[in-house]
Amino acid sequence: IYSPYVIPVCFTTCSCVLHIGALTVGLVKQCQTIHGRNRVCVSPSLPPEWITTLFFIILGIISLSITCGLLVISQWWREATKYARWIAFMGMVLFCMAALIFPVGFYINQVGGQPYKLPNNTVVGSSYVLFVLSI
Repeated sequence: IYSPYVIPVCFTTCSCVLHIGALTVGLVKQCQTIHGRNRVCVSPSLPPEWITTLFFIILGIISLSITCGLLVISQWWREATKYARWIAFMGMVLFCMAALIFPVGFYINQVGGQPYKLPNNTVVGSSYVLFVLSI
């Protein structure tokens, strides 16, 4: 089931997935393609670490959305920039926590690694590295 290439991909929804050959392991769904057949997708039973990661990502997106709204409001109410700054900082902390907690879930059977350590025959893709570095 393991491929020599595991490529994490962060979509615009900030849900990080691991592509393992024809198996895609994600926070909100897992998809599998067997020998060119139609792709089958199911909602996974997530380990607690990945549920926490998903929760932090959702809260981070909400925080940054509120920050954008407050920055628009700050054109008329200058006090809003003070609140926007702290809410943006909170969003950054939430994304950092998500990036730290996500690798703890590498122990699940579909990945086959250990916390913070993927199996030796895997390669982390550039999108996961860019996600971590962007924080």
